[in-house]
Amino acid sequence: MITLPASMRVFERGWLSSNNVFFIDGARTALVDTGYATHAPQTLALVRQALASERNDRTLDLIVNTHLHSDHCGGNALLQSNFVCETLIPQTEADAVREWDEDRLTFRATGQTCERFGFTGTIAPGATLQLGGLDWSVLGAPGHDPHSLMLYCAEERLLISADALWENGFGVIFPELEGESGFAEQRAVLDLIATLDVRAVIPGHGAPFTDVSKSLDIAFSRIDYLRADPVRNAKNALKVLIVFKLMELRSMPVGELLLLVDNAGAMRAAADLLSDDRPGLVRKYLAELAASGVLRMEGETVSVV
Repeated sequence: MITLPASMRVFERGWLSSNNVFFIDGARTALVDTGYATHAPQTLALVRQALASERNDRTLDLIVNTHLHSDHCGGNALLQSNFVCETLIPQTEADAVREWDEDRLTFRATGQTCERFGFTGTIAPGATLQLGGLDWSVLGAPGHDPHSLMLYCAEERLLISADALWENGFGVIFPELEGESGFAEQRAVLDLIATLDVRAVIPGHGAPFTDVSKSLDIAFSRIDYLRADPVRNAKNALKVLIVFKLMELRSMPVGELLLLVDNAGAMRAAADLLSDDRPGLVRKYLAELAASGVLRMEGETVSVV
């Protein structure tokens, strides 16, 4: 049983949407990460329910994004249209959001959607945020995403790790798909977490957990495994992105999926690291995912189970 401060609540979501961390105290309310676009109405409902449980006149004052993958910021626009709130994003993403460059923001590259949103300020490693009446240190967490951040509260020994550390791993190392460094950065982030006094981790996906040492051991082993053969990261990335898209749409013709892989940069890059035959590779992975019970094939239509 994890005891959290009274001013803090975790909305554990499914794998299509990141977890949301809601803070409320006498000064202001805040939400860390907002989930995926198709689940934005659910995010709004969760926030409204949390606000109403305190006082009917409370509103959302602040959104904080750990990083700008679509499953972490897809609810920003809807929340901004319902509340007059500040929004803080990673400093290094400011120009991309201001110009709404969907290539730099990875939405087009992953074949995912995100309604355009704005921001009122930025955060960077070394900053301190006050959330729920507590001080949270902003820590850099490149690896999964070059711009990603974590939040650490020394007083409560809590870490909001985003996708840098899950109970059984971490997020796809996307930079490596494009030939950029990511494995070394991910390992450095794990080294950083190992130096912190943490009693509980609130990951971007999955339930909060307390056996941080065990999770770090798993993560260190995994990064070494991926680093030993980068093809493993590419295979994992392509399968994850295919399943994510099917979780969003529930089903789609195989032909449309093949076209998506051709057009979405991250999916195409992963496939090209693995094979010269993209259609054959995708069909092979669909068969593997169907055999493992994740997907269902019915003729030329694929759907999630």
